Amino acid sequence: VTDAAPRAVPRNAVVVLLDSLNRHLLGAYGSTEFDTPTLDAFATTAVRFDGHVSGSLPCMPARHDLLCGALDFLWKPWGSIELWERPITADLHHAGVTTMLVSDHPHLFEAGGENYHTDFTAWDYVRGHEGDPWRTRPDPTWAGTPALPAAPSPMLVRPYDTTRTWFRAEDDFPGPRTMRTAAEWLDTNAGHHDRFLLFIDEFDPHEPFDTPEPWAGRYDADWDEPLLIWPPYVRGAIEKGVLTERQARQLRANYGAKLSMIDHHLGRVLDAVDRNGLADDTVVIVCTDHGHYLGEKDIWGKPAVPIYEPLGHTPLLVRWPGIAPGARDALTTNVDIHATLCDLFGVTPEHRTHGRSLLPLLTGEVGSIREHALAGIWSREVHVLDGHTKYARAPIDDNAPLSLWSNRWSTMPVHGFPDYRLPNPDRRAWLDFMPGSEVPVIRQPFGPGDGNAFFPSKARFSGHHLYDLDDDPHEDWNLVGTAAEADAAERLRVALLEVDAPAEQLVRLGLA
Repeated sequence: VTDAAPRAVPRNAVVVLLDSLNRHLLGAYGSTEFDTPTLDAFATTAVRFDGHVSGSLPCMPARHDLLCGALDFLWKPWGSIELWERPITADLHHAGVTTMLVSDHPHLFEAGGENYHTDFTAWDYVRGHEGDPWRTRPDPTWAGTPALPAAPSPMLVRPYDTTRTWFRAEDDFPGPRTMRTAAEWLDTNAGHHDRFLLFIDEFDPHEPFDTPEPWAGRYDADWDEPLLIWPPYVRGAIEKGVLTERQARQLRANYGAKLSMIDHHLGRVLDAVDRNGLADDTVVIVCTDHGHYLGEKDIWGKPAVPIYEPLGHTPLLVRWPGIAPGARDALTTNVDIHATLCDLFGVTPEHRTHGRSLLPLLTGEVGSIREHALAGIWSREVHVLDGHTKYARAPIDDNAPLSLWSNRWSTMPVHGFPDYRLPNPDRRAWLDFMPGSEVPVIRQPFGPGDGNAFFPSKARFSGHHLYDLDDDPHEDWNLVGTAAEADAAERLRVALLEVDAPAEQLVRLGLA
């Protein structure tokens, strides 16, 4: 439902990205398991998107979708903004729009993510979350606030195990500090900039699922051992004995505690929007990069499995001044958020993008903006969704041919394994050109002899997967081998051709 009267174009935008935000655990999407009153109340003032899905995964590839508007998982894994593209913040700078980043997301300031923040007008990095190397030793006073000790990561040495000893109050935790900092920026700057984009990249409720009282124990009051805050990344954790059923309940409960805590502190930002008189001319978007497995199908974390609904079907809430609250069931994906911000601020990216503005959906002018969406993690299955079905196509041979296209060679930092890196380009590499670009790019082929976890062998796949999400929302009945698969495979082939995916991807997947 929309108003007949012309709407004024909003001047500003506040984008809140909550990392690993599970759609199926939010009250706004029908869950009653954990308390999310702030998000639920916000949803009553916003348009709720019910068909939103992730695109490039995991963390940094998803931010590339959002800030650059271009899918990159078909060309490379985790990495920086490339030479042939620029983030929306650069375009906004030239359009005279002030951009501010407030974030506690450590990957934005590590190799592979280090240039996503540089085109913001200003940024504020809130220290101390997950892998952020913030402190070199524990607090010698041992006065840190956690009422219960937390078990350290069972496999890796984590900077957070040292960092958490320095937190003395709830407001010392990174999530609350990030929301406070963002609210203070609004209080200090509202009315001082002609137009602005405030991007809040909040790492909660991502692990570690660590919270102080009264959040700790909120959903598992009987637990009297060190808090389990680090989920394993594994399929079949209970079946394999990695977790007991009791430990699994504790981990899931601690995710819920982190979710409820950051939901509470999100209220600081929304209150600042209201008290500064911004609600009538500011778009507010709440989104995520992906979900997080918490025992669904006995999967935990983000291991190497097809992208099932808990990870890939994500929440999106958009409050647009002048547009009535409601729901939209159209298929949308993260690159569409980039296109919407371009639409809002009147900028046009020069590099090749893949998004479509949500504004026609918001106004009710159209009922859909895309027939299909692609999703995946580089070197693994490629997924195509049409709003009703999901098809995950695995490689037909030993995951080859496969190349990495990049001029900014980097890999997700893993602090527990400092030598875990992509191999350097070698004599097999040559210069090629990205679709829509005249910038030469290093194209490095990899094959079965390249032993690296980023290039899994065929043995690490479980074949193709096809699900009718209308009849089978929990993805229990794999329809591969039925007549429906031929249509799904052709849909995927067409979707890959539309984005000019590397030809080798079609060969790898048996679609050439």
